[in-house]
Amino acid sequence: MKKIWMGCLAILLIATARAQQTEGKVVYERTMEMVMRFQGMDERIAQQIPRTRTDKFEILFANGKSLRRQLPAEESDEQAFQSAVGDGRQMQVRMMVAGADDVTFTDHLNGTYIDQRELGTKKVLVGDTIRKLSWKLTGDTKTILGYACQAATTQRISTRMMTSMSNGEMKREEIQDTANITAWFTTSIPASVSPEFAGQLPGLVLAIDINNGRTVYKAIEVSPKVDVTAVKEPKEGKRLTPKEFADERSKLMRDMQTGGPGRGATIRFSN
Repeated sequence: MKKIWMGCLAILLIATARAQQTEGKVVYERTMEMVMRFQGMDERIAQQIPRTRTDKFEILFANGKSLRRQLPAEESDEQAFQSAVGDGRQMQVRMMVAGADDVTFTDHLNGTYIDQRELGTKKVLVGDTIRKLSWKLTGDTKTILGYACQAATTQRISTRMMTSMSNGEMKREEIQDTANITAWFTTSIPASVSPEFAGQLPGLVLAIDINNGRTVYKAIEVSPKVDVTAVKEPKEGKRLTPKEFADERSKLMRDMQTGGPGRGATIRFSN
């Protein structure tokens, strides 16, 4: 009888844990290395250019759906860069990352997502099905914000754009990219929510490391409180496929006329 009672209690505890938190809000901090190559630039200036960029965003989740949106930056890229350069000279490095108005809506039940992205001065909606990767559990565990987490690894083979700017002329080229990914997730919150690779692991992802620190996500706050009405699909903007968006973005970059670094200086960067 005692064994039966203990077995029922274990089942009840598991069921209760799984029924605990399926909605809430997570705040993440993301740090990215800026891979740069310099040509024709004063070495003293090159040494002062920030090599990393840090930003924050939040994910709201409820009812099998989630919404990721950027949080206001504490300091703009331009301010940080000019402060580093000093002595009156103005240079500018722009990373191609989500803007202040960019959001990602994920329907975990149907396995789809919609990005609302900035493309020049307009907004567009880019939607597709979630591309699932092959994950492997490593057996490693650790505690993040009080939650017991386990590690899963995968590899993503894709392409990315590398941008170069020289004497005001911007060039973009597509290069092969292999990303080695480690994600830490907790089944204490059985919501397949993640800052990247959403809908792929059986619990809330609280940390991700891509290519040994090239991009690092870490949760800095988890709350059960959420405005459920805010978790909705964005509607503003023209709908594009991922390929159509990539083509329009490439055209925009070719057409852009921006003030680059001083004559003879070249900055190459990628993420």
